[in-house]
Amino acid sequence: MSLRTWIKRIFQQIKGGNPFDGDCLPTRVSLFSPGRPTSPVPLPWNYKEPIQIFEAFYTGTQNEEGWGAHNRYLYAGGFPPVLVTRDPGIIKAIQADTGDKPGQFDRDTSPTAGIARATGKDSLLYANGAIWRRQKSLVAKPFSRSNLFQPQKFHGFEKTFRNTVRKRLELLRAIQEESGEQKTRIELDPEIKVVMLEMLVNNFFGGNVSYEELRDRYAPALVYMIDFMVRDTVAPKGQAIALTLTGRSKILREHRMAFEELTDIALAGRAENLGLWKEFKSDASDEALRSNIRVFLAGAMEATTSFATWAISHLSHHPKWQEKVHEEVKDMDVYDPDDFTGAPNLNLVLEETLRLTPALYFFPRRATQDTWVETSDHRKMMIPAGTHIRLDIWHSNRCEEIWGEELTGYPADVFAPERWAVIKEKGISPKDMLHFGFGHGPRFCPGRSLGLLEVGLVVGAMVKLFKFEAVHDHTSASAGVSTKPADGVMVDLELRGKSSQSRTNG
Repeated sequence: MSLRTWIKRIFQQIKGGNPFDGDCLPTRVSLFSPGRPTSPVPLPWNYKEPIQIFEAFYTGTQNEEGWGAHNRYLYAGGFPPVLVTRDPGIIKAIQADTGDKPGQFDRDTSPTAGIARATGKDSLLYANGAIWRRQKSLVAKPFSRSNLFQPQKFHGFEKTFRNTVRKRLELLRAIQEESGEQKTRIELDPEIKVVMLEMLVNNFFGGNVSYEELRDRYAPALVYMIDFMVRDTVAPKGQAIALTLTGRSKILREHRMAFEELTDIALAGRAENLGLWKEFKSDASDEALRSNIRVFLAGAMEATTSFATWAISHLSHHPKWQEKVHEEVKDMDVYDPDDFTGAPNLNLVLEETLRLTPALYFFPRRATQDTWVETSDHRKMMIPAGTHIRLDIWHSNRCEEIWGEELTGYPADVFAPERWAVIKEKGISPKDMLHFGFGHGPRFCPGRSLGLLEVGLVVGAMVKLFKFEAVHDHTSASAGVSTKPADGVMVDLELRGKSSQSRTNG
């Protein structure tokens, strides 16, 4: 940023000028809203509360009319403006216009700098422009829907998962025999993390890591590294000092080493043409692939686990829907593409989970030049060059105007898979009801099909084998890299019966 630009912004900020243009102007917020700073990134003392920080941007908008209330900006210190938007129209427009062509929006890397330092700045997730285009062509094919839904691959996933579930069943059976209790209280999040990691490392990448190794060494290492990445983004210098003063540098080295070991294991399958490497036809070097593998490994621990745990958490609070899904999956001896896609209630639950509790609760973007976008009420807004944009998916998916009672018959902030049937009955196009659970536009998540497949298997098998009840009346959200149930999905599990067990063990 040039000195001239900085001075210009300072004067504009002092005068209270709005840097945006058009007939739908965002509303300026102060640096300190009531009760919480509206910092564009979480601060060291509240780095796990980004959703609440976004909420601070909307303070005082409940009485405002029109979609201008859904677009707020911070402008201070001579820095470029920060736009926070929960307007689905703008979110869709910006995501559709994010790519490698001149004038398109870039991915803003500042909110995830620590993650980029740990996984690699040139990965598909973080790169921009020509580098991003090359990474997309490099990585996307093995994870495409056509590849994932080939029967032999699908059944391989199911086998690995079934074996993992069997281990859990054996442990539960032993616990119940000792206690004599009908139900077992358990935190599901750690269990699901290992399941997701096992499917990705062993099935998709062709690794051969034991369940015990994943549970005891690699999963804890990834959990630690992901937390470190967030802290390293929020306060990198403070994090370095804290590591030295507390003696945690050794712990970090150990976990980082385990992360690299797991990356090597995933990459080793390429030489032997195992797993999805069979579909990977590229002359890219192993080193060029490492950053993308790290991203996928971290994604298995974060986004996919979050998706599955939220779905199970919602079902634990809604026994009616749990039984609806059970009726669909109870007679599935082996999951196959036809059975999975023929489970409409399970699919409704997954869609509603992605809407109400998306794992990726915002997407960062940056305007590369002055760009006009259209709001949900078909007005225009000009976003100036250099603007940091936070596409607030979490609150967009809870907008009453889009998802609420008037259109769907159900409040926007409640779990109601029925709303999707209503939307379909009204003939509303899916393009008009985007929940952005996997992104949108050129930079949509290439692991979408993979994620849906994994989560569908996990949730379907859980409902098939167990009844589960929520321990707490209400489950709040915590957030770092992704959102997750704050209680780790504490549930009371009960085996459904010998018939379910026999089908699983067969």
